[in-house]
Amino acid sequence: MDNNFKNVFDENYERKSSYGFKNKVVVPFVSGVLGCSLVIGTCFGVPQIKSKILGTTSTPTSSSASSLSDTHAGTVDFVSLASYSDTAVYAANKILPSIVGIEVTYNVTQHSIFDFFGDSSQTTSEATASGSGIIISEDGYILTNNHVVGSKSTSQFYNISEATSVKVTLSSGDNKTYDAKIIGKDSKTDLAVLKIEATGLTKAEFANSDSVKIGEFTMAVGNPLALGTTITCGVVSAVNREVDDGEKNKFKCIQTDAAINSGNSGGALVNSKGQVIGVNTLKVSSTGVEGIGFAIPINSTLNVIEELKTYSKVRRPYIGIDGRNLTEDIAKTHNLVVGVYVSTVDQFSAAEKAGIKIGDVITAIDGTEIKTKDELNEIKNKHKIGDTITLKIFRDGKSLEVQLKLGESN
Repeated sequence: MDNNFKNVFDENYERKSSYGFKNKVVVPFVSGVLGCSLVIGTCFGVPQIKSKILGTTSTPTSSSASSLSDTHAGTVDFVSLASYSDTAVYAANKILPSIVGIEVTYNVTQHSIFDFFGDSSQTTSEATASGSGIIISEDGYILTNNHVVGSKSTSQFYNISEATSVKVTLSSGDNKTYDAKIIGKDSKTDLAVLKIEATGLTKAEFANSDSVKIGEFTMAVGNPLALGTTITCGVVSAVNREVDDGEKNKFKCIQTDAAINSGNSGGALVNSKGQVIGVNTLKVSSTGVEGIGFAIPINSTLNVIEELKTYSKVRRPYIGIDGRNLTEDIAKTHNLVVGVYVSTVDQFSAAEKAGIKIGDVITAIDGTEIKTKDELNEIKNKHKIGDTITLKIFRDGKSLEVQLKLGESN
């Protein structure tokens, strides 16, 4: 600094003024710089203050939340989405070309017990319903819900026919509509596969739904109220949630608060990468209830899809019995044991061939103790047709083991 001043001021003036200048200007200036550096350094060491100064958020140590934990109960210290809006835009652009609208036409016959003259009569009219679907191959295979296309129903007041026509409208390009063929459907899984004569379609990308976490971003995509392709966003509210569809079918579902409305059935529930994690299928609709929708995990659909494409139905292993659950109280009352009481044995079934009798109590399958029919079927359904299983039976006060070769359900 002294060399700079020699170029401007004479030597005498420099000596007279240097002490005053240093004390009045240089020292305060340097002190201020040091003080400011210390404060800023401290602030940048605190993430909240750093965020406010720079107007940005910290970057997570991993590129995505999904890589931080592989368990449903996994937790992470910090996850940051750079932009929620950009995430939604990316996911929507990725999945939209793979979503279709479905319109089903069917006949409804209404029965009148007696007309004015006391004669029975009936009237038939045509009705339509809408739903959604997911393109699963470039050559036109589409996944949807069984209840979207499986319209057949009968009561004493009406009769609903099978679908007389199924039309599929693409959400990309010119929104072209195709006639669709029902390749196969299954009421127990509420899944169906359709086929349209088209090529070069954009098939959806599937994620690993077993790694879905509570709190993860979700987007529901479908054709609600026949409005056309629509998205809604939310999070994963729960995983492995057991729900009943009211038709004695139970599902283990992904629960989400992304809005799912009539017509969304069969559409996709996707993650932040636009990958399908589930098939939208159910919602809870009641006074005081909001944001409770369910999707069938995509992993559980893979075998069903192949079965429907190959056989037009889902082939299931079959024991050939019906029964009732014995609780401890009931078992004690009748001098039996806890398990599944065999009430009927189907003729020519695997159970009959294996020697199972009415009155037997099944207490274990393949070495695993069971107490209910659901537990029995859950283990049985993990096997293939033709597999041999071992059943532990309680009969006449004694336990015995029976080898049984699984048949095929009708």
